[in-house]
Amino acid sequence: MEWIKELLWGEGIGHSLLLLAFTVAAGIQLGKIKVFGISLGVTWVLFVGIMLGHFGFSINPAVIHFFQEFGLILFVYSVGMQVGPGFFSSFKRGGMTLNGLACGIVFLGVATALVIHFVAGIPIPTMVGILSGAVTNTPGLGAAQQAYTDMTGSADESIALGYAVAYPLGVIGIILAMLFIRYVFHVGFDDEAKKLEAENDTHAEAIPVSLIVKNPAVFKKKVMELAALLEHREFVISRIWRKATNKVEIVAGNTVLQEDDKIFVITTEHDAETIKTFIGEEIQMDRKQWIPAESQFVSRRILVTRPELTGRRLGDLQLRRLHGINVTRVNRAGLELVATQHLQLQVGDRVTVVGSELAVDKVSAILGNSMKRLNEPNLITIFIGIALGIILGSIPFSVPGIPQPIKLGLAGGPLIVAILISRFGYRYRLVTYTTQSANLMLREIGITIFLACVGLNAGSGFIDTIVNKGGVTWIGYGFIITMLPLLVIGLIGRYYCKLNYFTLIGLLAGSTTDPPALAYANATAGNDAPAVSYATVYPLTMFLRVLTAQLMILFFYT
Repeated sequence: MEWIKELLWGEGIGHSLLLLAFTVAAGIQLGKIKVFGISLGVTWVLFVGIMLGHFGFSINPAVIHFFQEFGLILFVYSVGMQVGPGFFSSFKRGGMTLNGLACGIVFLGVATALVIHFVAGIPIPTMVGILSGAVTNTPGLGAAQQAYTDMTGSADESIALGYAVAYPLGVIGIILAMLFIRYVFHVGFDDEAKKLEAENDTHAEAIPVSLIVKNPAVFKKKVMELAALLEHREFVISRIWRKATNKVEIVAGNTVLQEDDKIFVITTEHDAETIKTFIGEEIQMDRKQWIPAESQFVSRRILVTRPELTGRRLGDLQLRRLHGINVTRVNRAGLELVATQHLQLQVGDRVTVVGSELAVDKVSAILGNSMKRLNEPNLITIFIGIALGIILGSIPFSVPGIPQPIKLGLAGGPLIVAILISRFGYRYRLVTYTTQSANLMLREIGITIFLACVGLNAGSGFIDTIVNKGGVTWIGYGFIITMLPLLVIGLIGRYYCKLNYFTLIGLLAGSTTDPPALAYANATAGNDAPAVSYATVYPLTMFLRVLTAQLMILFFYT
């Protein structure tokens, strides 16, 4: 029976993988349990690891360190790839306000932790662990552990222990803050839903408009000339109805506009009024009228799946001139964009094409339109990004007043590179498209492996910390760090910034990077407003959580 002993308590690869697999599987299963509608989710993996570590199960230190860091890299990189495309646009139209409030929550939490450190005398490494647990931020925990190891050459288990004891009330505290703000301001969900509907800004999305040409300045102008006159406006003239022939035709660049021609235009709400004023008058025509039954042309959505098209401008393909079709809209990640000539394509885009069936088939072959190819993982970009992220995270930055150079680390480096690649990679012909399920798989594998390793490492001293080393007070300190910033900024956001309640609770969840809180907010709202604000503040918040955790270790630890 020696093989059983070696498998359960040895130090081999089989033992390590078996222990990790059991920890992750048991933790995920326990994470399905809900109490008062609240679940800790994959955080149960951490507590299963702590329990097993307490009873003497362990993994070779070198092996567990590798798994922990690799899991962290997979997690933060997949998060960066998910939120990167909308990171920079999140600062527009309200995003600045949301991100400013989120930064307030981050910095107020750090300030609260430092006050507790100086008043209660808790060591900074432990305090950073409590802070990371109180705001449910796992990458911050990883960054703090790495910064401490880089400084001292050894690990401090109190960082993980502080995180573990503060985390449960951290999740609960976020939800309590949402409930508190709701009752203080007597929020009515129906009223908030109506206000939200009125506030929704669709200015960037493509909308159809039917117009009749009435402006003499437009008469006898070619469509390409009109596009040059309105070069700063986003619009595509798709079809034209001639009064003389009483037929609908596909518009080409040399199509000449005449008085009383009716045209079908795709533009944005922001530019619609300008287009209407410049061309003539808006008319009411059903979309079906623009494709008569006897017409020889069709409208179809085609997937862009050929990697070599990544970063190519739509105008460079010359689809209208070569094939006699019009591309009117591009659907990217659920957002309808106007198909302007300068729009750069990405793999995964869905383009709306109008033309003859034969021409549309040809364009379909040019763009790819292969769902099978779209489902294939683009591993080259993922591993190039991880490699670049590790290089970036390893570069030391000297900051005046800080004894040790700062590094973005294995959490910050891959996160920043993932955001940049997912947003700008197509310009350098990097295929960054990843299916949502593939991204989620990478993210969940990474976070569960990381949490399992953290729990197994911290388990041997967890009970002793709670009973003999003041762990109960750590829970109280963590609850203060959770609640105080959320309540202060939440009240400011609601009272002074007049934020919609559904947007506000998404902000609170995003500023703590807490998926269970987001799940509660989504269930409460019954719409996607919390998810939108969560995604708006998540990238900057995640970056600041990672950075401040390292700075606290490097600057205040002696």
